[in-house]
Amino acid sequence: MKRILIIKVTSLGDIVEALPVVADIKRVFPGVKVDWASDELFADIVRWNAGVDRVLYAPLRSFKKSRRWSDLKAIAASIGELRAERYDAIIDIHGVYKSAIIAWLARSKRCYGYLAKDLGERGAAFAYNGRFGPRPKCDAWLGMRISAGEALGYTVDTPPDFNMRIPRDGDALPAPDSPTAMIFHATSKEEKKWPVAHWGEVCRELQARGLRIELPWGSDAERATALEIADLVPGAVVLPRLSVKQVAQRIEDVALVVGTDTGFVHLAHALLKPTVMIFVATSAEHLGVRAPGRSVSIGDGHHVPPVKVAIDAIDAVYPPRSSASADGSIASAA
Repeated sequence: MKRILIIKVTSLGDIVEALPVVADIKRVFPGVKVDWASDELFADIVRWNAGVDRVLYAPLRSFKKSRRWSDLKAIAASIGELRAERYDAIIDIHGVYKSAIIAWLARSKRCYGYLAKDLGERGAAFAYNGRFGPRPKCDAWLGMRISAGEALGYTVDTPPDFNMRIPRDGDALPAPDSPTAMIFHATSKEEKKWPVAHWGEVCRELQARGLRIELPWGSDAERATALEIADLVPGAVVLPRLSVKQVAQRIEDVALVVGTDTGFVHLAHALLKPTVMIFVATSAEHLGVRAPGRSVSIGDGHHVPPVKVAIDAIDAVYPPRSSASADGSIASAA
């Protein structure tokens, strides 16, 4: 093997969780070059993986919304770049039309994708001359690693290696001067949100343990929710609007991340931060994060997890430090 193309186009969390495929391949095939095709919006996320040799990207989402001529020209240019290499194998671990079209345009005699029943869009099957086995009974993230291994003839038997290096530059916020918890309350769908009152209770508990609370946001609606939470938590900080890179930098600087099923919480897990992910309307078993003593997911996908369950999860990844007070009671401190 000299060069392999991985295709995972979107979204932030899915791409982050797919990154260990790169380390798996390079472990088995020393010296192999690994390229990655993604949407332009997520190209930087892939670049932060030290094992990726070339990132191929196009403004696919942007063109779908705007139909701008400039985006179409950028897509055409990206096709030329895509076809500049001949690959020993193409691994499409996305499985929808847009990823299949990328696979079909790329140059290789071996192009692997999911079985029809496992595809996100069944019509994507036209692009593949090789198939992964039936979807394994495990979470989606390990499943991607297993599928790539099936295509290239190796077994996955190591913990995931995300191998991420976030660039540090003058855009980063000043490092916090005390232990900080970053609270990702926002998510892509209304039904996936956790109640503001629950966030208030958890944040006040974390404050009592000595943690400073920071609330990031990415839209006007998310900022409004952050302000609602801050009203319940005196001293909580509503951050300015940050770029994806600045959020990643901040995640590296904080002590704890707690959030809903959203891409930045997956990024926190990949950056090896103590992480709690809260699921309300999606499956923690299939889409959650887990690493003993460091990352845990809660929720069954059908009910709102209670505050106590969230606090217990936080205790599992970021235990309070306790000390006896003068009157003999136990006080918590970070």
